[in-house]
Amino acid sequence: MKEVEQKTGTDDSARHKAPAHIVESRQPPQKKRFPVSSDERKNCSKTINNIAKCYAEPWKKKDENYQKFSSLLSSNCHGAENAIVTQNNTPLGSVIVYSGDPNKTIQVTTNLFSTFPKDHPLPKKKWDTCSVVGNGGILINSKCGKQIDSAQFVIRCNIPPLDSELEKDVGKKTNLVTANPSILEKKFSSLNNHRHPFVESLHRFEDAVLLLPTFAFDFNTQLCQRAVYAIEDFDSAIRPVSFNPEYIRNLSIYWRSEGLKEARLSTGFIMVSLALELCNSVDLYGFWPFSVHPHDCHPLTNHYYDNKPSSKRYHSMPAEFKYLLKMHSQGILRIHLGDCEAEKDMPAKKTKKRKH
Repeated sequence: MKEVEQKTGTDDSARHKAPAHIVESRQPPQKKRFPVSSDERKNCSKTINNIAKCYAEPWKKKDENYQKFSSLLSSNCHGAENAIVTQNNTPLGSVIVYSGDPNKTIQVTTNLFSTFPKDHPLPKKKWDTCSVVGNGGILINSKCGKQIDSAQFVIRCNIPPLDSELEKDVGKKTNLVTANPSILEKKFSSLNNHRHPFVESLHRFEDAVLLLPTFAFDFNTQLCQRAVYAIEDFDSAIRPVSFNPEYIRNLSIYWRSEGLKEARLSTGFIMVSLALELCNSVDLYGFWPFSVHPHDCHPLTNHYYDNKPSSKRYHSMPAEFKYLLKMHSQGILRIHLGDCEAEKDMPAKKTKKRKH
């Protein structure tokens, strides 16, 4: 049940005002099992058969495939240089075209320009290892926390909860985290008078880079600017930046050319694509867009922290997952499903010796 949050206490003087929004309370993960329909079991069986080919042998990275694919992304999308709006790639007075609505533009004013970092906030050289963490319910009881945090660079999506009781499954380290506008609207009332709780919620990410969709749609801009102002006003260590809509357009064009023709790429898929430019080795956790577990078909919540359904209006998670699974089978990246501690006990794939 959705409840309208009542205004309480003193308004902490947000710089922009917008109508109050409905707030949804977060529910704890549902770990108990519940009945699964016969259709779901049939779909699960088909899914398991499909992924079985990829998991028939222990995974092995194929450097040639990785290098080729990473180079393709870099030459077509330029994520390492242009994924984030900076003062260098988006000059004062330039015109930004919104990625979600190319008919709308915004000119870079002095005020807007001042919120851009001068240079790209991420180092130019590649990290050796990166974890990209989705929010799928498959992370519950996965024991993947330590493995996730062992990567040099950890990317998370949509400012997820990282409570201490979740740490063993999802870890806590974060270097880059995205924020979905719907969270700012619903959970923090569009930052009209809930700025301090918003900033408090970011403490768990310490000095990570916070990537905002400021230029996806025109109605995102003021909302994301309020987030930036709140972070500045409360001296938060987190570093807010904006997705470059040019990068999002280039990425969408590239994936459409590969056959992925959904309305908009999901945040998780975008971050995987970016990681493949930024990292030598990419591991995915929490990416499983189905309601049952691939190992034994037990039911899963949609997210590891709640069971709210994802929007199907723009994103097609199963379609994206097919491409992720293909890259897994090609040794470009690795998807982790199930118990990470059990994975460690699996024998490594041996390279066949050539006969002379």
